[in-house]
Amino acid sequence: MPDTKPSLRPTSPYFSSGPCAKRPGWSLEALSGALLGRSHRAKDPKARLAAAIEETRSMLGVPDDYRIGIVPASDTGAIEMAMWSLLGARGLDILAWESFGSAWVTDVVKQLKLDDVRKFEAPYGQLPDLGQVDFDRDVVFTWNGTTSGVRVPNANFIPDDRVGLTICDATSAVFAMEMDWSKLDATTYSWQKVLGGEAQHGMLILSPRAVERLESYSPSWPMPKIFRMTKGGKLIEGIFKGETINTPSMLCVEDYLDALSWSRDIGGLPGLVNRAETSLGHIASWLDGHDRIAFLAEDPATRSCTSVCIKITDARVQAMAEDEQKAICKKLSSLLDAEHVAYDINGYRDAPAGLRIWCGATVEPDDVKALLPWIDWALEEVLAD
Repeated sequence: MPDTKPSLRPTSPYFSSGPCAKRPGWSLEALSGALLGRSHRAKDPKARLAAAIEETRSMLGVPDDYRIGIVPASDTGAIEMAMWSLLGARGLDILAWESFGSAWVTDVVKQLKLDDVRKFEAPYGQLPDLGQVDFDRDVVFTWNGTTSGVRVPNANFIPDDRVGLTICDATSAVFAMEMDWSKLDATTYSWQKVLGGEAQHGMLILSPRAVERLESYSPSWPMPKIFRMTKGGKLIEGIFKGETINTPSMLCVEDYLDALSWSRDIGGLPGLVNRAETSLGHIASWLDGHDRIAFLAEDPATRSCTSVCIKITDARVQAMAEDEQKAICKKLSSLLDAEHVAYDINGYRDAPAGLRIWCGATVEPDDVKALLPWIDWALEEVLAD
């Protein structure tokens, strides 16, 4: 392991898992066309919101009969909006293998207080047994575990002839992983992940089956205004045409449109996926045979290509208590921060001790490759103290 600092530094040290790195070459000039000081209900701003929706549809290949809406409160707002509006009509199977999935379990059980709930949970680094899920029931799951680095390999576990709805939190997966829209009924994400957009806006994508549920079922609980998607038993179509429930930031809208434009320039969705997978490949090559660091995800087929989580397997660290291990990781990430090599890569507070490297499409794969020797150096420095 290196006892001197590596000579090559990442050009950009931004590896935060959210808000994520801006696209390469970004500057404030990209926002110069933002319609500031205008009502979002005026003709031109509303057209920009509608453009954000349609550019999303085009980039992701979302079917024409699916609705796409811009909603409040980031991905959290979008997934809560879906759960509060759609759940309760039938039994629910809910999956969790990291902190955000566990949060949705808490909301379903303690806030919505649903009676017929089956929980399928797995520890950090693993997936639950997907074969146990009953798709005659509604199903809630995260596509990619942002705090564990574990993703579902694909959507093949979801049958085409399902009876229930699938509700998918895809905030750290969409734009970096292939999504099979035919298997997804309500899908959510946020701009602060994906393409490095600014915070607070969520996206909600609904299948025709989800719309049918909204128009035929009314939950028994009171519905907050920002969650309401129907009026008089009919979908409020304006939400899915850019007429947002609350006031959006037109500056953030312009930033999102800029990121979508950049995505087209690098080859669209295939180009985005390739960048993320290339970065994952660099980390996999680095860890192949490494005797002191490993992936948190145990099965290679489930390793995330966006929120890549790694753990320290060095015997000296493994002999420590969990809080001491976390202190080592915090020191390591702080050292890399001080060197301006990597910002914000300490593991999530609820996750096991480790590091989390964002490898989404806005991160240059060469920067990920350049970072890795620095982690070896920093670990040596920290353990030498």
